[in-house]
Amino acid sequence: MGDRISGRIRGGGKRRMTAGKRRRATTVAAWSAAGLVLIGGSGLGYVYFKLDGNIKGIDINSQLGRDRPANPDNGSEDILVLGSDSRAGANSSYGKDEGAARSDTAMIVHVYQGHKKASVVSVPRDTLVDRPDCTAPDGGKAAGAHLAMFNTAYEVGGPACAVKTVEQMSGIRMDHYIEVDFTGFKKLVDELGGVRITTSRAIDDPKSHLTLAPGTHTLDGEQSLGLVRTRHGVGDGSDLGRIQLQQAFIKALIEQVRSVGVFSNPKKLYDLADTATKAITPDSQLDSVNALISFADGLKNLGSSDVHMITLPVRYDPADPNRVLPLPAASQQVWTALKQDKPIPASATRNSAGDKGSAHSVVTGSDKS
Repeated sequence: MGDRISGRIRGGGKRRMTAGKRRRATTVAAWSAAGLVLIGGSGLGYVYFKLDGNIKGIDINSQLGRDRPANPDNGSEDILVLGSDSRAGANSSYGKDEGAARSDTAMIVHVYQGHKKASVVSVPRDTLVDRPDCTAPDGGKAAGAHLAMFNTAYEVGGPACAVKTVEQMSGIRMDHYIEVDFTGFKKLVDELGGVRITTSRAIDDPKSHLTLAPGTHTLDGEQSLGLVRTRHGVGDGSDLGRIQLQQAFIKALIEQVRSVGVFSNPKKLYDLADTATKAITPDSQLDSVNALISFADGLKNLGSSDVHMITLPVRYDPADPNRVLPLPAASQQVWTALKQDKPIPASATRNSAGDKGSAHSVVTGSDKS
C-alpha cells in the first residue's frame, strides 16, 4: 500500500485470484488501516498531538469535483480502505516495483448512525468493473475502461480514481479514504505484543513463509503479514479464500488493540501512536492531529462483535477463472442497505462465490486468558 491513512472526503455537505507474489504482502496494509479505523478511539489519539510531523495528507477532493453521489447527512460514515503494492522505501524487501502501483486490497467500511455498529464490504482486487474517466495525480486524464480489474483504478488514476470507481459502482459517497503501509503495520503488530488467533487446522504456505499447527498462536508482525498473504496454504487457493482469512485477522487485531492497557502505560501509548501515524496517511481533510483525534473519538466504542464483514457478492468469470464479476442484484442489495443505513441482508451473499470459500472458520480470534 501506499504509506498512510487518507481522510474525510467532502465536497461541500456536512457529512458526507491469483496474482504475483510481489502483491500478496500488501493485503495486510488495508487490514491494518481497517483496524486503526475501527478501533481508532481506543487511546491512540491521546498522544497524536506529539506526532503531527508523522502525518502527510493527500488532496483528493480537488480531483473528484462535484459529480459525486448525494450526501445523505444521516450520521453514518463511509470509508474506502485501500492497500497498494508499492515497493518503495522500506517495502522494497517484498520485491521490486513492476510498473505503476495497484490497489491490492479494498474495503468499504460503513459506520452506522450512532457509531455503535459497522459493516465492511471487501472488494476482490480482480473484480471486473466499468472504470470511469478520472483525473490523474499529475492533472492529466486517465481514460475509463469497460470490464477493467478494480485494482487498475488506483494504477491509472491514483487514490481519487479508486474513490470515483467505488462511488460509481456503489452509488455511495465516500467520507474518507485510507492507505496504509504494510511495513508499518508489521511494526504496529509488534508494538501491540502480537495478535492472538486460533487455527482450526494446520496452515503451511512456503510462499508466504508461514507454518502454523492447529491451535492458539500469538502472531508477531512478520507472521501476521504471512497470514494475510496466505493463499496456497489453506482453502481453495483463491483470493476469495484469502479475504476470509483477512477478515478473521482484522477482528482479532481490533480486539488486541482494545485489550492493550495504553492509558496505564504512557510509553506504550506513545510508541503505538508513533508507529500508527507513520503507517497511515490522511487526505488533506484528515491530515492533522486534531482531525484524527476527532475522527477516532467517534469510533472508540466499536469492538469486533460490532463489525459485520462480507465480500462483495461475485461469481467467477466464465471466460477467466482468475477474475470475478459482481452479481448485479445481490450487489445492489448490499449498496441499498448501506445507503439506507441498514444491516446487509444475509440473502445478499447467499449465492456469492465469496461466501462459499473454504477458508471460513480456519482462523478465529482468541480471548486472552
